[in-house]
Amino acid sequence: MKENIQIRNELYEAVRDLSNDQLNKKVNEDQWSIMQVLDHLYLMEAGLVKMMTKTFNTAPSEEISEKPIHLTLDRTLKFNAPNYFVPTNEFVTLEEMQQKLSNSRSALHTFVEETKDHHLEDKGFPHPAFGQVNLKQWIPFIGLHEKRHLEQINDIKNQL
Repeated sequence: MKENIQIRNELYEAVRDLSNDQLNKKVNEDQWSIMQVLDHLYLMEAGLVKMMTKTFNTAPSEEISEKPIHLTLDRTLKFNAPNYFVPTNEFVTLEEMQQKLSNSRSALHTFVEETKDHHLEDKGFPHPAFGQVNLKQWIPFIGLHEKRHLEQINDIKNQL
């Protein structure tokens, strides 16, 4: 979780000096705005925590090998977000988005705290690229996913 916290702080640092207009501006129609990237990160974290909690509470135990989740940082590998993780086009303020991200991070902390004394390697659910990923790996995946999109946000900032 330490790395997830550090990456979230870097994310906030990257956007703190931008206006709400800049955050919501699309540099072209084929790209998300910075705010849409942030919304995607919120939707992913909130959705993954729900799936992790459900899996922890209901899935049977099975052996799940570790996956190369570090490849998440390789931006030459492109993935389309599932529809339920695609952000809205609505104008959102940074304050509103930070509250949403705070809520999803709080849920992740709760999950980690409640499961810290349990074996998370033997329950999991599929990732579109990596296949079955165990719950222990989903936790750092969230941070790696944010780090990938932090690079995207920095690219968008350079285009603004």
